[in-house]
Amino acid sequence: MDLNTVLQILDSTIRLGTPLLLACLAGLFSERAGIFDIGLEGKMLAAAFLSAAAAFVTGDVWLGLAAGIFAALLMSAIHGLASITFRGNQLISGVAINFLASGLTVLLGQYWFALGGRTPSLEGAARFSPITLWGAEALREVPVIGPIYYELISGHTALVYVAVAMVPLSAWLLYRTRFGLRLRAVGENPAAVDTAGVSVVGIRFAAVAICGVLTGLAGAYLATGLSAGFVKEMTAGRGYIALAALIFAKWRPWYALGATMLFGFLEAISNRYQNIDLGGIVIPVQFMQALPYILTVVILAGFVGKATPPRAGGEPYVKER
Repeated sequence: MDLNTVLQILDSTIRLGTPLLLACLAGLFSERAGIFDIGLEGKMLAAAFLSAAAAFVTGDVWLGLAAGIFAALLMSAIHGLASITFRGNQLISGVAINFLASGLTVLLGQYWFALGGRTPSLEGAARFSPITLWGAEALREVPVIGPIYYELISGHTALVYVAVAMVPLSAWLLYRTRFGLRLRAVGENPAAVDTAGVSVVGIRFAAVAICGVLTGLAGAYLATGLSAGFVKEMTAGRGYIALAALIFAKWRPWYALGATMLFGFLEAISNRYQNIDLGGIVIPVQFMQALPYILTVVILAGFVGKATPPRAGGEPYVKER
């Protein structure tokens, strides 16, 4: 395997791991505040649809991005209202959001565009274009360093760089700010936070809103960056994979980067190598395509008992009187 092949696989890993990373960080903020969110899949799907629809109608990908974030925030508001205000079951609320997004995107897609639930293909300014970083062309011919910088670091869309930047930003916000301390405390002992005069409901709604913004970015990237439009169920279980990666990462931002890139790497391998010959034993394409989902099951089976979630996670807070 030569350097170009390795760089192509790693480049695909970054592109495919980006929506997982954004969704994983979204779940991290929500669950650190004690709100379990199985609805990541539905939020991403709603954001992907509305961002593609708005980008096609307006011809502006940034307006599409804003529409995608709005769709995810709307889904987050529903989840927050059900699980925080009305103290409903968080898991059921998340599942309901997934079903709602799955049906609503197809219904609106068919009603608006009459293309079987998908949007028309996006072109030009309606899509995110790759960004060539400074010096990439000049360094292209330099051995080893040039191809790495030109092929692997440069040439991604804006949302890829945003996703990578969100990792240190999330770590700083969670571990170096007063808001992060309160958010983590709400997920561990909300009664103590309430006693200190901090609004548990306010912190949890803020965490759910951050989750909405990040899933909006993830969904918009799927439809306007990674693909050229919306197709039915295009998230393909990425929300659930992000949750598995979150457990694997033990609810830590830097670990989340490694976990999601691992899933992205497996998907990149399955896309590039349809069949692998291991000395007479041929691994079929179906197994390669199922690799990310198999790893999801393995991680959940092997790490769910070792990774300790926030103690107040999944429990509605009832203020003592």
